Amino acid sequence: MTEKTLIYDGSFEGFLSCIFYIFEHKLKNETIQNKYNTQKSLFTDNEEIYTDKEKSDRVWQGLKAKTSSITTTKIYYAFLSEQLGIEDILSTYIKYIFNSSTKVDTDFTHPCVLKTSQIAKNVSREKHRMEAFVRFKLTKDEIYFANISPDFNVLPLISKHFKSRYADQKWVIFDIQRNYGLYYDLHKVEIIQMNFPKNFDFSKTDANFFAEEEFEFQKLWKNYFTSTNITERKNMKLHVKHIPKRYWKYLSEKQP
Repeated sequence: MTEKTLIYDGSFEGFLSCIFYIFEHKLKNETIQNKYNTQKSLFTDNEEIYTDKEKSDRVWQGLKAKTSSITTTKIYYAFLSEQLGIEDILSTYIKYIFNSSTKVDTDFTHPCVLKTSQIAKNVSREKHRMEAFVRFKLTKDEIYFANISPDFNVLPLISKHFKSRYADQKWVIFDIQRNYGLYYDLHKVEIIQMNFPKNFDFSKTDANFFAEEEFEFQKLWKNYFTSTNITERKNMKLHVKHIPKRYWKYLSEKQP
């Protein structure tokens, strides 16, 4: 039997639209692929599935009725991992949920249940780290700007935190790896695209773009960081455990 490959637009709603299609057409031998990361094969029948908000909502509401909010959260978090093959792992999990008469979200003997939980945990950890390690810099346009490069696509997960915490200032958080960002205009948060100058160094504070007082603030912050660091109690192993080195280049206190 020829395997069917469903191609979608990379969005969560697009993925759920694929799930709807699988149940609607009673597919048994299918795989789901993001159209921006398609693995071509001579032995598959490819079909593009267009995002249908009504159908994706039906799938999502059905999941909420069949399982707990913790489970639906795990499914969403795992999807945002962008891990290769995550669509098929979640598709198997969702079919398991819908085809079971009892709740199966704690059945960790099933590979897809365990894998989803493990991946979601990693995404959650990255979310909390981004909320802790984001460093804003004031631009000449009086907008606070921060760039991040997380392992997973956590921007949708940190939006609420920063809207609440920095409600009185305009800000942008830009994911340089995925080339999109969030912009808060004092009222709402929206997704934005930005064009940066060629060879723009995100790890540096360029005087052409950032306000003069930003440099003074960074100097004060570095001095504070240095003064509170007791050399005799320095434990680099513990420090790196809590603040992995891959984040250092975006932390102002770590700049020379």
